[in-house]
Amino acid sequence: MHLAYTAAAMEALPSDEDLMLRFSDGDAAAFDALYARHRGGVFRYLLRHCRNPATAEELFQDIWMNLVQARGRYRVQAKFTTYLYTLAHNRLMDHFRRTKGLELVSLDSEVDDPPELAASATAQPERATQSREQARRLIELVATLPAAQREVFLLHEEGGLGLEEIAAVTGANQEAVKSRLRYALAKLREGMKDYL
Repeated sequence: MHLAYTAAAMEALPSDEDLMLRFSDGDAAAFDALYARHRGGVFRYLLRHCRNPATAEELFQDIWMNLVQARGRYRVQAKFTTYLYTLAHNRLMDHFRRTKGLELVSLDSEVDDPPELAASATAQPERATQSREQARRLIELVATLPAAQREVFLLHEEGGLGLEEIAAVTGANQEAVKSRLRYALAKLREGMKDYL
């Protein structure tokens, strides 16, 4: 059965902020809904930064545990995603300070083989191979971006955050965020020109 999401149906879905408030009041199902909505983006955000699945998983679990522990103090002051990605950003910065930014990446890891591609393999092997190569190239390019540009790009793409929200998460002003995103996108487009 396919679900059709009409404008009315989308409005009927509770907002992230409402779900977090319900979770703060003890509604475990509200947490499950938040987790289902945001787990993929948060995990990819972490994975693209540290490039080690085991480290990303550890940080991922810490972030969700921090969210659970902070539920009683939660107040709607911004979008929930801003709050969630601030937790993720802070935990990631703590990790990099603790490890001094050094992270060993196994060449055998499956970081370069996004699960979305494995799941969407088609009957056309050439197209699937081309898509996999494009994804690998993009992941490589994102990894080579300067840290500030990579942070802004991942918050925008994986977190779905706008410029103002990214500024709130990173502590940078909105113009700096806009500039970093523009430079990141230009570098990525340049690096992907052979694939477009």
